[in-house]
Amino acid sequence: MSSPAVERVATGFNPVYAWFVVIVLTLAYTCSFVDRQILTLLIEPIRRDLHISDTQVSLLGGLAFSIFYTTLGIPIARLADQTHRRNLMAAGLAFWSLMTAACGLARSFWGLFAARVGVGVGEAALSPAAFSLLADYFPPRKVALAVSVYSMGLYFGAGLALMIGGSVVKAVSSAPMHDLPVVGEVFSWQLTFFIVAALSLPVLLLMSLIREPMRRAHGRRAATTDEAPSSWRALRAFMRENARTLVCHISAFTLFGVGINCYLFWGPSMMMRTHGWDAPHAGFVIGSMLFVLGTAGVYCGGWVADRLAATGRRDAILRAALIGILCGVPFLLITPLLHDARLATLTLGAAVFFMAYPQGLPAAALQVITPNPLRAQMTAIYFFVGNLIASGLGPTIPALLNDYVFRDPAQLRYALFSVEAVVLPASVLFLYFGLRPYGASVERAE
Repeated sequence: MSSPAVERVATGFNPVYAWFVVIVLTLAYTCSFVDRQILTLLIEPIRRDLHISDTQVSLLGGLAFSIFYTTLGIPIARLADQTHRRNLMAAGLAFWSLMTAACGLARSFWGLFAARVGVGVGEAALSPAAFSLLADYFPPRKVALAVSVYSMGLYFGAGLALMIGGSVVKAVSSAPMHDLPVVGEVFSWQLTFFIVAALSLPVLLLMSLIREPMRRAHGRRAATTDEAPSSWRALRAFMRENARTLVCHISAFTLFGVGINCYLFWGPSMMMRTHGWDAPHAGFVIGSMLFVLGTAGVYCGGWVADRLAATGRRDAILRAALIGILCGVPFLLITPLLHDARLATLTLGAAVFFMAYPQGLPAAALQVITPNPLRAQMTAIYFFVGNLIASGLGPTIPALLNDYVFRDPAQLRYALFSVEAVVLPASVLFLYFGLRPYGASVERAE
């Protein structure tokens, strides 16, 4: 692929091409979440065939993925701030797809754990570079909507993963093992990993059509800093100046992320164990919720943020997030406690909408206040803290509570409620106290 110096396009806003870039990156993010979340509805056959516990399954979905996704995110983001972002994302997409296929070769817990680590390594190259790229293709007042549309890929991917996974579980119950050339005999759930890995190939071709834009230099810092614009010294100076904003921002969205990841990973199992759903039904219903209501929630969050920004509010993005989270807290708390399956389904749908609502806003908020040469790195630092806790520990905490406190698979809903009752109020408080510091950070950036 061509060098950054050769393949740069002007930063004048071209809405048609800019939204084409959003669509391609959204498809890439969708593929990443299909590969990441396909494990969710394969829990029971994997537990059966690999003879592992709920806690071990949660480590495959959480720590195995997030440990290198977060730790490698910062050096990879530094590359994104200095090199060709499109090429970096394409390399990451190819690698995580290869490692998803490797999940289908796993014969033990540790083999599957290692392959999941590889998926995390590849996916670490996508979002920091994508957010930085979108901030150069869109003017500041439109960044929140663009990033929110990109973030829809999470719910496209999670929804598709559940629907695909539900169909696979139905087939697994009666299908024999498959005998593949070279690979040998594999279970049906292993074959699923090969199939979803292949979905990324068309997106890789589309990504070659993305052109690297010129980097915008918003804010006084880009013009006045004496040190290298993407240096560690510049990053530390920015973080010191905006310390209160960053502490409140990262704490609020990390805690809310714990709540989201608990639902994404354990929601289908909770409905299956509490209300007697089978895997195909859980996959179709919850997958459809994520695909439709989750997507609508993400878009709505970006739209509200843009409308508030149009009124001149400097804290528009965080205020929009606070509104959505406050509306979602009652549904997220009550759903695990309901005994009526139909009522629980309705409240779960509302919970999905509101937990998706702020999905694109944390990264958009950072792009607005961060100097261009530091955007990918600052996003990666947010991911390092947020994903290490939210993705790494989020699925594991309910599993530990269920295995060692409640000691009954049927009590999973109480383990889920216990976590949500702690993290959601704390998230709201951090977000509320972060509004004023964030507004000051936006003013400095302007």
